Amino acid sequence: MKTTKIFRIIAATMLMIMYSAFTFAQEVTTKTLPASVTNDQRYNRAIHIMAMLLIGFGFLMVFVRKYGRSALTATFLLVSTALPLYIFAKAQGLFGTAEGEIERLIFAEFGAASLLIAAGAVLGRLKMPQYILLGLLFIPFYMFNEWVILGGGLGLIPAGTVMDTGGSIVIHAFGAIFGLGVALTMTTNQEFEKTIESDATSDRYSMLGSMMLWIFWPSFCAALVTPEQMPHTVVNVIIALAGSTLATYLFSVSLRKKVSIADIANAALAGGVAIGSTCANASHSVALIIGILAGGLSTFGFAVIQSRQQKWMKLIDTCGVTNLHGLPGLMGGFAALPIIHGLNMQSQVEGIGLTIVIAFVSGLITGKILPIMGRKAEAYEDAEEFLDAE
Repeated sequence: MKTTKIFRIIAATMLMIMYSAFTFAQEVTTKTLPASVTNDQRYNRAIHIMAMLLIGFGFLMVFVRKYGRSALTATFLLVSTALPLYIFAKAQGLFGTAEGEIERLIFAEFGAASLLIAAGAVLGRLKMPQYILLGLLFIPFYMFNEWVILGGGLGLIPAGTVMDTGGSIVIHAFGAIFGLGVALTMTTNQEFEKTIESDATSDRYSMLGSMMLWIFWPSFCAALVTPEQMPHTVVNVIIALAGSTLATYLFSVSLRKKVSIADIANAALAGGVAIGSTCANASHSVALIIGILAGGLSTFGFAVIQSRQQKWMKLIDTCGVTNLHGLPGLMGGFAALPIIHGLNMQSQVEGIGLTIVIAFVSGLITGKILPIMGRKAEAYEDAEEFLDAE
């Protein structure tokens, strides 16, 4: 199938989503966890997200053949930096407050997820202490953006008028664009010449991480919805993930002639990213269409856009966070415009625009600070910092 035919498929599907949106859209709601949700229920959601952070993200990033020890250790360090920093900052009232300790933990996990996304853009090119510094710099910027976009900070956007239940905008898009800002200021000529190698074993572990993320993604998106919205949200997320997985296979075969395991491990998750903003409101048919569109867009990104982005922006996006989190995240944010009745469209567009600006500028600043600790001598290698490594 030629690329032009794929574009026709995408265009036709976009028309379908517009039709389904106006036919099946549900009323807008901005509720978060009510008092009727018990601490046990909050804990169950929080512990599922923790499995995503450590096992899901951790193993997804071991695809680099000689960087497995480093990828898993970096994941440990990033999560261990982000969670207490966010929790203590919120406890002090920095950038708003979160009611309840478990609820505060859930918000902290969202911040940690966004941090892991950002780190994926420069994976393999930081020393271990630099990952910790990245976390210390990222979380305040993330909290500031969250406060501005969702909490009415600075009075730029009225609180509660941006629809982003599952974090398509403030978690996924922010993390990806922040990571691009860091990569833009840190990528060296030597890294351009270095091949990012994978093998059958590293690819299998990466698929394990991807499947863990797939399984627990419904809890991630449903962490802040009401008990009444929980069933609909969970089913929506699963349907969107199924749609993106099928689309990834079809687009991968069409664009590459054979299946790319990197596409399956990554782009198959794009439906979970894109459905985030509307996961509690879209109909099941719309969720499927969003998943299909996101999977196709993400696969096209990995197969076509990524190599051109590297030349155009003169940066290396190690994990392809642009294609898995950036583009599908922005798509999910914009999808809310036709889908959710009663949505403040101006606030939604402004929220997306401000997130892009804040993420990119803060990423550029962070990328200027990280090299103060020096640079990794050999990219994508464990041996520099780990005993008994190749």
